Amino acid sequence: MTQSTGAAPEVEVRRSRRRRRTVSAYRDGDRIVVLIPATMSKRDEATWVADMVARIQRQERRKVRSDDELVARAGKLNDLYLGGMAVPSSVRWVTNQNARWGSCTPGDRTIRLSDRLKQMPAWVVDYVLVHELAHLLEAGHTPAFWAWVDRYPRAEKAKGYLEGYSAAARLEPPPGGDEDE
Repeated sequence: MTQSTGAAPEVEVRRSRRRRRTVSAYRDGDRIVVLIPATMSKRDEATWVADMVARIQRQERRKVRSDDELVARAGKLNDLYLGGMAVPSSVRWVTNQNARWGSCTPGDRTIRLSDRLKQMPAWVVDYVLVHELAHLLEAGHTPAFWAWVDRYPRAEKAKGYLEGYSAAARLEPPPGGDEDE
């Protein structure tokens, strides 16, 4: 069952015969999935769904990532995986990137990440940061560039996550066929 109303998030309720008493919820892209026992009444379902959606939204508000946190994270990732050699002049969230996950301008050493990444797991954001930081060392998508990016241990998993997200959301890959930007 999927519900959607105006500004409220899309909610999918999944009933399970195996589930006896517990209710849980998690974010799956743009949707919140609520898992409930199959025997739960419709009235209890409505109460639990509202409670679980509110709980997920509270958690997400606490996790809102600021530009300052992004700069700090980029610094840590640079030190861990790029030998401290990829020092950006700025790193910030932007709302105008709908065709790519991030971008880097090596000339002025600026990095911008799409705010669509804010809803994704931290390890996916870290991958995009490492990808963009690597452009400060190698401008193009050369073998040397990918060698830098692949120092991030979850690079392949994050590429798969972003490809899957893009496919599910029916997004076109970014220009140039580079689907992980």
